[in-house]
Amino acid sequence: MDSAASDTLLDRTQAAAPGTEPEGPLQPWQLDTTRAPTATKIVVAGGFGVGKTTFVGSVSEIKPLQTEALMTRASEDTDDLTATPDKVTTTVAMDFGRITLDDDLVLYVFGTPGQQRFWFMWDDLVRGAIGAIVLADTRRLPDCFPALDYFESCGLPYIVAVNHFEGSTAYEAEDVREALTVPPHVPVVIMDARHRITVIESLLALVAHALEATPE
Repeated sequence: MDSAASDTLLDRTQAAAPGTEPEGPLQPWQLDTTRAPTATKIVVAGGFGVGKTTFVGSVSEIKPLQTEALMTRASEDTDDLTATPDKVTTTVAMDFGRITLDDDLVLYVFGTPGQQRFWFMWDDLVRGAIGAIVLADTRRLPDCFPALDYFESCGLPYIVAVNHFEGSTAYEAEDVREALTVPPHVPVVIMDARHRITVIESLLALVAHALEATPE
């Protein structure tokens, strides 16, 4: 991705900030029926309660599709809420959002469910994706190991995005890389899933890494 496309995307962040109309103005490619943009699929994965739904909702220029269900006592023995005591819903299928990087490039962002009992859906969600973002919470780094192992095994380019939660210790990216034994060529970024600009920067890092890994 060239710098002009990156600058164009970053200039749009305020126009779709949280609290504004989610749909926004129609894009040029939506008004011209003779052209079609390049549609690119991105997957956001990670452990339970790591911020995947927030990530997708923060960046989507349309009202995101969310499959949130209320948590019940039946999941108390399998869903650890120690780090997220206020969490009352969970994703049971996927999250979906869209963001236009440039007039000719649109990203479709899919968030995976985090609980192990829903992992069977990952194979379908990653089909056709150019890469994945693995969200990590430094308070419970082992939760992202299944996602790291999954993308390593299937050969899909990925980056690690450390979602910094309030009250948690701030670590340098290289410290997280060492703790997770992430290979040197895989980018590790620090971000906040609630802040659109840092989410966009994470997406840009993934797109650049995916293009470098599979330039064709």
